[in-house]
Amino acid sequence: MTGALDEGPFFHGTRAELRVGELLTAGFASNYRPEVVMNHIYFTALPDGAGLAAEIAALGDGAPHVYEVEPTGDFENDPNVTDRKFPGNPTRSYRSREPLRVVREVEDWTRLSPEALQAWEDRLSVLRQQRAEIIN
Repeated sequence: MTGALDEGPFFHGTRAELRVGELLTAGFASNYRPEVVMNHIYFTALPDGAGLAAEIAALGDGAPHVYEVEPTGDFENDPNVTDRKFPGNPTRSYRSREPLRVVREVEDWTRLSPEALQAWEDRLSVLRQQRAEIIN
């Protein structure tokens, strides 16, 4: 762990249906900029933050899912939000080059209202048009 502020539990949001014990790995398209292949797998200590990521994922047409995950190796604060956008790490967001192991599916996370989901999609559309930088 490199300066990370949390010890867990951790969560990952996705539209993929996963099984307990499955490993999530880096090397796939970004949820926010699908043309960018990510060098890290991202996760958070906030179940609702993982739910937000699942709901606004650009890839996949399945239902959003939140999974409790455990890092299998070193991880760090996500530099895309930590200090660059928000001092400290209030989003409690992390990333790792090592896989995350699925512990269980989390059912009790807060879904976005249709209006909030549309507002996020509008913001992401602007960021995609601006080709906002992702620290990869």
